[in-house]
Amino acid sequence: MTKLRLALIAGGNSAERDVSINSGEQVYQALDQNRYDIRRYDPRDDLERLAHDAAHLDVALVIMHGRGGEDGTLQGMLDLLNLPYQGSGVLGSALAMNKELSKILYQQAGLLVSRALFLTRHEAFAPREVEACLGLPVVIKPVNEGSSIGITKANTLEELERGLEAAFLYDHRVLVEEFLEGVEVTGGILGNTELTALPLVEIVPAEEYDFFDYEAKYKPGASTEICPARLDEATTKRAQEIALTAHRALQCRGYSRTDMIVRGEDIYVLETNTIPGMTATSLFPQAARAHGLEFPQLLDRLIELALEKD
Repeated sequence: MTKLRLALIAGGNSAERDVSINSGEQVYQALDQNRYDIRRYDPRDDLERLAHDAAHLDVALVIMHGRGGEDGTLQGMLDLLNLPYQGSGVLGSALAMNKELSKILYQQAGLLVSRALFLTRHEAFAPREVEACLGLPVVIKPVNEGSSIGITKANTLEELERGLEAAFLYDHRVLVEEFLEGVEVTGGILGNTELTALPLVEIVPAEEYDFFDYEAKYKPGASTEICPARLDEATTKRAQEIALTAHRALQCRGYSRTDMIVRGEDIYVLETNTIPGMTATSLFPQAARAHGLEFPQLLDRLIELALEKD
């Protein structure tokens, strides 16, 4: 059997470099080396080599997070090189990475989102004005980061001021949104033309964490993940439909994972990830496993979708 010549791309320069490298290593170990001739590239150091090799590659598996890998820039380069890759293209990647534009598109699609303000670094917007608009507590996020990088929860005006300073270290534009108490779930979508909503995963941070921040995401034992989520059948179906709607609204392709808060009868959309975490124990692979796809099979399916003509 002729092996597929596969470019495994991980690393980069974003604040999520270490997460990407860890994911890339676990993906490498899980790939069937009887099926794939795997060549590894780190965009921080290997873009020239990738461009040189592209004509001799069949497909790319992009295991990148954050800027320069998940925001459409690398996808644009791969398009120019005529090298197929898994997941969303330039537009879908850029829209999902930008929390401001994605919120607008969610609302246009009829989805519920939290009340929010968007601030630039040089705006004279005092913490008391934010409190007057949104109340407290609030969550502060850089507009163009993932993995909860630079995100804080503010219960007081002092914490709000510190949180804004921290977020502006990562981006010139910052989102401040009301904190929503409820059940956090995430919904995975798999497919190109025909989409499958995977079982929901419920996320329960340990008591010492106010919300699902960076440490709660990546520190072993800091959170409990339950799949399928402990929701009734009707709420589960609604949340899966919302994940499908978010996927389509952002023009995603291949796969995505949309984070939501279930609050009583309402389900609020937080954000959509176009390259979800891809270790064997990450949220999307957990959902795929509950659907019947073990990690190596999931990787095979993503590669098939990358090569599929729409």
